[in-house]
Amino acid sequence: MVATLYGIGLGPGDPELVTLKAKRLLGSAPVTAFFAKRGRPGQARMIAEGHLNPATRELRFDYPFTADMDVRDPRYHEEMEAFYDRCAMELAACLDQGWDVAVLCEGDPFFYGSFMYVFDRLHGRYASEVVPGVTGMSGCWTRAGAPIAHGDDVLLVLPGTLPQEAMVARLRNADAAVFMKVGRHLGTIRRALAETGLIDRAILVEGGTMAHERVQPLAAVHDESVDYFSIVLVPGRQRVR
Repeated sequence: MVATLYGIGLGPGDPELVTLKAKRLLGSAPVTAFFAKRGRPGQARMIAEGHLNPATRELRFDYPFTADMDVRDPRYHEEMEAFYDRCAMELAACLDQGWDVAVLCEGDPFFYGSFMYVFDRLHGRYASEVVPGVTGMSGCWTRAGAPIAHGDDVLLVLPGTLPQEAMVARLRNADAAVFMKVGRHLGTIRRALAETGLIDRAILVEGGTMAHERVQPLAAVHDESVDYFSIVLVPGRQRVR
């Protein structure tokens, strides 16, 4: 039997944003895998609740860190590489037995998603299919009522893990921006936006499309750290159209 590795994009959090294709595949997959922080249920798994095959076998992959580690720390890359190697081996064992595997992914699998790392390790050896999902950033700018770009605006997407000077250098040439991976990096993001004169346009969206969603101007937020599933938006559309 030829088994297939599926990367299933589930959208940013609202279960109604799961696509029909994702729902169909989840309802029949004999094996379902997902990533989560140790001790937490896993965002993708929560979104998928109610869509899974009742007989599916679940594989849970706990990240090796329980708190953010600086991505510039050599240990981060060493431990994450070993972690994804182990995950790929477990998935391969299921595929070798002829079982299709659906890997759950919040947002879109190929946009800052963990799935891409096991995909890199397996897609040359096994059949694979990726189901795109609504990205977290599009869910957030929609819920914020903030059209993000128009005309020939340049949209910049930045990870909050960048150093402040790198953020500033990139922001100077962008019409609109989105910061992903905000978490404990909110202070750095705020300082970069203040330095480039963009702080008053910035919007913080926490838990976009989820039950605990909160949208507020970043200038009014004084916390230095927020939930990992937070995004900072800097809408463009500053020119007449």
